[in-house]
Amino acid sequence: MAVCIAVIAKENYPLYIRSVPTQNELKFHYTVHTSLDVVEEKISAVGKALGDQRELYLGLLYPTEDYKMFRKLHNSFTDVMCNPFHNPGDPIQSKAFDGIVSGMMVQTG
Repeated sequence: MAVCIAVIAKENYPLYIRSVPTQNELKFHYTVHTSLDVVEEKISAVGKALGDQRELYLGLLYPTEDYKMFRKLHNSFTDVMCNPFHNPGDPIQSKAFDGIVSGMMVQTG
């Protein structure tokens, strides 16, 4: 189960962040934004030195056994993006997407 789920726009800013338990929410927001900075630095460094394109590989970002969870999240995200009333680039405010994410989160208590 996940403790934090973030969806990132192609322009490198978060569209959706959810974490459980909520007392660590600031820590997870910081971790997400720091990770975005690392990705941006890596991309800009490759842009300066076009020699080795392999440097774009960031490594495996999730364990392979979590693929089904990722697939479920991806399908739900696709449903949000295909909604004609959703403007791409706006924060995700879908109850169905939030329900899928809630089901993936670690339950406390």
